[in-house]
Amino acid sequence: MTDEGVRFVLQKTNEIFQEMRKVIVGQEEAIQGLLIALFCQGHALLEGVPGTAKTLMVRALAKVLRLRFARIQFTPDLMPSDVVGTNVFDLQKNEFILRRGPIFTDLLLADEINRTPAKTQAALLEAMQERRVTIDGVSYPLGNAFTVYATQNPIEYEGTYPLPEAQLDRFLLKIQVGYPSAAEEDRILDFYNRGLEPHQVDTSDVQPRLTAEDIDQCRTVIRHLRMDDTLVTYVRQLMVATRQSDEILVGCGPRAGIHLLLASKAHAALYGREFVTPDDIQTMAFPTLRHRLILTPEAQAEGLTTDEVLRAVLDRVPVPR
Repeated sequence: MTDEGVRFVLQKTNEIFQEMRKVIVGQEEAIQGLLIALFCQGHALLEGVPGTAKTLMVRALAKVLRLRFARIQFTPDLMPSDVVGTNVFDLQKNEFILRRGPIFTDLLLADEINRTPAKTQAALLEAMQERRVTIDGVSYPLGNAFTVYATQNPIEYEGTYPLPEAQLDRFLLKIQVGYPSAAEEDRILDFYNRGLEPHQVDTSDVQPRLTAEDIDQCRTVIRHLRMDDTLVTYVRQLMVATRQSDEILVGCGPRAGIHLLLASKAHAALYGREFVTPDDIQTMAFPTLRHRLILTPEAQAEGLTTDEVLRAVLDRVPVPR
């Protein structure tokens, strides 16, 4: 992997951040997570309280990347056909035609995904894993850029349906979107006090910066980024350690290790490095693994969080030099 390729990724990342800052204040880590998911051909689950710009970030990213955007508001009465589409009979042509659902897009925002039953949530599984959907026995491919960004509220449980473990495992990252700092919130209020409306992305000054070819090139650079064999072994050791932890009932499977390896490469490239370091792995371990672990009842009774248990696992596994 040449230094030129990594510089290309860094340049494009800086351009994306430059445009996103026109409508987004703060949330640097969340935006970085969105990019890592896209460049690794993965998907991301955004968890945060209402009003923290989760939807705005995805809409702005779609405009910067010149990608199609669709939003599905998940509700208890949403049906799988509302997501993927259905065949309808055309009386004039005397034949069935496909009425495509909103899943036929590039960036799909699955808003409040945990508000719909498991049957409808499962409509996303094939699309997320295979990048295709099957309707009445016929498979239809989705675009190469297809990425799901799902949101959920961490504090509201009334009328929600927890995501099955199999679906959670399909998400490359679980990004926690927190409150802005005091200075950032002052800037947000100042935007609106001056009559600006950053949430109007379509009419904002955000400019498209990347092409489909640019995205493919970034993915190629990241895929071929150097990672020392000792770090590959380190990733595997972390996966095994989660399965042997006394605080964890269900640890991480092989897919989690693959996702952590890819996310660590992307994190290194976004910072302009041609190689992965242990710090990249440790940084990406939290968003990559936190949603795949099930804590024991005893750990939950003690009030331990998944991130606290993950920190303990990281501390126990020797870091390669």
